[in-house]
Amino acid sequence: MKRHSLALAASALALAAGAAQAQEIAVIVKTTNSNFWQNVNRGASAAMSDADGYTMSFDGPAAESNIADQVSMVENAINRGVAGLVLAPSDPEALGPPVERAFQAGIPVVLIDGALADGFEDVYQAFLSTDNCAAGELVAERMIAEAGTEGSIAVMSYVAGVGSEIGRVGCFVDYIEANSNLEIVGPYYSQSQMANALNQTTDVLSANPDLVGIFGANEPTAVGMGRAIVQAGRAGDLVALGFDGNEDLQQFVRDGVLEAIAVQGSFAMGEMGVETVIDILNGEEVEDFINTGVVMVDAENIDSDEAQNVLY
Repeated sequence: MKRHSLALAASALALAAGAAQAQEIAVIVKTTNSNFWQNVNRGASAAMSDADGYTMSFDGPAAESNIADQVSMVENAINRGVAGLVLAPSDPEALGPPVERAFQAGIPVVLIDGALADGFEDVYQAFLSTDNCAAGELVAERMIAEAGTEGSIAVMSYVAGVGSEIGRVGCFVDYIEANSNLEIVGPYYSQSQMANALNQTTDVLSANPDLVGIFGANEPTAVGMGRAIVQAGRAGDLVALGFDGNEDLQQFVRDGVLEAIAVQGSFAMGEMGVETVIDILNGEEVEDFINTGVVMVDAENIDSDEAQNVLY
């Protein structure tokens, strides 16, 4: 059960006062230029089919690194008096103050994918995400199983300091170091730009011809990594693991460029995020943390129902 009765009471009062704009649920993600976040949008839209009396808006910056733009979007949502907010914070520090302002305005906030920095734990109502630490460990376990315990592996990451990155990449590295003699090269940060990841991976492969494995930690990074592997003629030459599951990554798995991809429940993240906000607005109790899960998809199970339910 979550706390924050003051915020919920204020929200209920705002609704009772009949504020016309207070029926909007704003979904603000890290970027709209990603199939992953568009799948979150589809999930959120699906939840709205049973959400009588509410409308939904969907927004996000052009790139995950445009943190100031996302802060402005949250502030604009607060200023127009939305009923609730589903937010995937791009930066755990920068998004703390605007979420706190939403709390003070009586607007319930449900975080998806990434948490806020320490000190902001009491200004949102629920957090829905992949357990990124568990997911990172799962990928590391697969890396050791496929690549062995000796040699070097590269880590191609995305945006340093983002909550999901800290858990996913941090726990991957920790697991590798605790359970093998594999040497970590990197991590390198693509800023969630596919072209950056392609160029970085090309350089890493050239500088480290003896790599036994490589991990691309989110969708644009893994796509750029996969393309670089193909261009370098290294497909099947080293164990390549990705994260997320768009069509490009699925094809890399089918073609043997990637051994496997760890896929989050992005549709579920959007759908359950909106449903959770509506539950809060209806005065229902919600869990502090809701795990939206991850599935390891490889050539053997890619056509299974379990995999097809999370791929996009």
